[in-house]
Amino acid sequence: MKIKRKDLLSLRDITREEIEGIFNLALSFKEVLKRPIPKVPALRGKTVCNLFFEPSTRTRSSFELAEKRLSADTLNFSASTSALTKGETTLDTLKNIGAMRVDAFVIRHSFAGAPHFLAKNTSASVINAGDGTDEHPTQALLDIFTIKEKKKKLRGLKVLIIGDILHSRVARSNIYGMIKMGMEVNLCGPPTLLPKEFESLGCRIFYNLDEVLPRADIIMALRVQKERGGKSLIPSFREYRKIYGITADRLKYIKENALIMHPGPVNWGVELDYDVLDLDKNVILDQVENGVAIRMAVLYSLIGPGKEKIEET
Repeated sequence: MKIKRKDLLSLRDITREEIEGIFNLALSFKEVLKRPIPKVPALRGKTVCNLFFEPSTRTRSSFELAEKRLSADTLNFSASTSALTKGETTLDTLKNIGAMRVDAFVIRHSFAGAPHFLAKNTSASVINAGDGTDEHPTQALLDIFTIKEKKKKLRGLKVLIIGDILHSRVARSNIYGMIKMGMEVNLCGPPTLLPKEFESLGCRIFYNLDEVLPRADIIMALRVQKERGGKSLIPSFREYRKIYGITADRLKYIKENALIMHPGPVNWGVELDYDVLDLDKNVILDQVENGVAIRMAVLYSLIGPGKEKIEET
């Protein structure tokens, strides 16, 4: 099933059926990625421009690999070496690149709403790879896909998201997507990083981690975002770990079949202790692996041929 829209900007308005369609495609692409030659010609002749105005490792690499696995031509844009340094406006930059007949833009920007602005000014498809503190839809899709892969279901699962939720675009997208898929979403963190307004999104708010941790089926820790002022809203990392970190002592109170997740990058010894690394509950690398398949599915859904079968080259 193709996404019934030109762009993927948010999980706020995407339908449950569209999410399921992306997941079904991702399963097919996971099989492709296991082949000796993990590549299909599904997007041959298409061009995707990666516009990253913020640093990124996992998301950018994942999109680039997804594009190559689909045989798309890839154009990588770096703000620091572009005409933006000479005074060109962002809109002029985007229109100039668009004039080169680009089929899709993947954009990460520090300003919330930047992908929406771009989508209104181009006929190409736009994929939001993270905008300010607003959303990060493909990260949430790969998170939810990983949960479904491991748990075989989504409806009724109790999710606990811990940490700097105030600044987290990952948390927002996950909240929209998880509730849409029938999951119960609980949030926990310092009051300075978890305002009550998140209750309006359909979540339950907790400030005592030890109270809610034993009930969680899925535990997602989030990084304290120093670059957005998160560190100034807590006494210290040492204090944060003591109250909200998944420490060796707290691991004893987690459900035996619970999953531990993190969108990365991880501040080891702060959000998660190193004891988590060797646990079967730790699915962080599964998230990274699934990111390529999910992004292949999103790209194919937006700009791929409608009914052509996924075939080996």
